[in-house]
Amino acid sequence: MAKEIAILGSTGSIGRQTLEVVAAHPGQFRVAALAAARNVELLAEQVKRFRPRLAVLLDPEGARELAARVSGLKVQVLAGEEGLLAAACLAGVELVVAAMVGIRSLPAILAALEAGKDIALANKEILVAAGQVVMDRARSLDRQIIPVDSEHSAIFQCLRQGGRVVQVIITASGGPLREKTLAEMAAVTPEQALNHPTWVMGPKITVDSATLMNKGLEVIEARHLFNLDYDQIEVLIHPQSVVHALVRYSDGALFAHLGPADMRLPIQYALTWPERWDLDSQVLDLAAVGHLDFSRPDLERFPCLELACRAGRAGGTYPAVLSAADEVAVQYFLARKIPLTAISQVVARVLEEHRPVTAPDLEQILAADAWARQRAEKVAEGFCKGVEAR
Repeated sequence: MAKEIAILGSTGSIGRQTLEVVAAHPGQFRVAALAAARNVELLAEQVKRFRPRLAVLLDPEGARELAARVSGLKVQVLAGEEGLLAAACLAGVELVVAAMVGIRSLPAILAALEAGKDIALANKEILVAAGQVVMDRARSLDRQIIPVDSEHSAIFQCLRQGGRVVQVIITASGGPLREKTLAEMAAVTPEQALNHPTWVMGPKITVDSATLMNKGLEVIEARHLFNLDYDQIEVLIHPQSVVHALVRYSDGALFAHLGPADMRLPIQYALTWPERWDLDSQVLDLAAVGHLDFSRPDLERFPCLELACRAGRAGGTYPAVLSAADEVAVQYFLARKIPLTAISQVVARVLEEHRPVTAPDLEQILAADAWARQRAEKVAEGFCKGVEAR
C-alpha cells in the first residue's frame, strides 16, 4: 500500500524536493493533499502531475484561479486557514510534511497530531515558537515528529546508538559572509547574502544562514525535539558542509553524520523512517574533500546567534517574538530597506520591549507573534528613516 502524505508548503524549496523524492519512488507514496501560500501557477502544475484529492491556496483569490486551472481534474480546491486544516487532517493521510515558512501552519500541525498523523517537520518556526506545546501534544498522543532539517535529521539518526547523551554539536557552513569583516557586513547586498556556497534554499532561510540566525533557531528546535538542556548544545562553523551534526555520549564516543549537501537525503529519510531506502545522490568522496575544518562562531560579527540562544534560554513567548521579528527584518533587508546588520538590531529592540508570558498556550503564542510582527515593522521603518523607532 502506498503511504499517503500531505505537503504543507509544496511550492517552496523543501516542498518541491519532497515531490522529487515522491516521483523517484513510483507506487510507494500517494500525494493526497498539497497546500501553498500564493504560487498559483506552480501549485497548478503540481496538482496536474501528482493528482491529489485536495489542493489548498491560502490566498482566496488565488484559490479561485487555481480551481479554474484544474477544473477538469477530480480535486477539491479550498482556501485559507480552513483549507490548511483540511489538508493536515485529511482522512487516509499518514504523514504531514510541514514546510511552510512562519507559524501560519501551527494550528494545522496541532490538529494533524490530534487526527493521528505523524509530522515530517521542515519548518523551524513551529518548534521555535511553540516547541513545548507541540512536543507535549505529540508525546501525549504517541505521534512522531520526524525532523527534515539536515542538522536535526543527522542528530535524530546519531541518537539511535543508545547510551547517555552529553552533548550535541550542530554545524554551520558559515554561509556566504563567513570571511567578511564587521564593517563589510554593513554593505552586504541581498544578492551576496543569497549566494550560499553549498546549499540551495529559500530566500528567508538563506539570509538566516548568512546571519547565523538559522543556527540559533536550530539550537532552540534541537532543545525541544530531543529534550536537551541548552548547555548540551554547541554550534561549530564547518565550511565544508560535510558533517551535519555530531552527538557525544557519556563514554566519550562522538558519532558524526556525514553526507553530501543534498536535502533529498533528510527528506527521504523522514518519508521512509524507520527504513532507509536507495537514493540516486552524489557519493561523498572524503579523499576529494581532503580535510574537515571546525571553529567556533564569532558572535561579534554574527550577533543573531547569541540573540536566539538568549531568547531560547529565556523561554516563554520570547522565542516566538524572536522568530517573528526576524522574519519581518529579513523581508525589509531583501527589499533593500535596511542593511543586513540592522536585522539583529531590529530583533534585539523587539525582544527588549516584549512583556513575556512564561508558559504560553497556543492563543498567547499567536498573540506574541502578531505583536512582534507589528512592532518589528515600526522599528524597521525607523531604521529606514534613520531615526529611533518609538
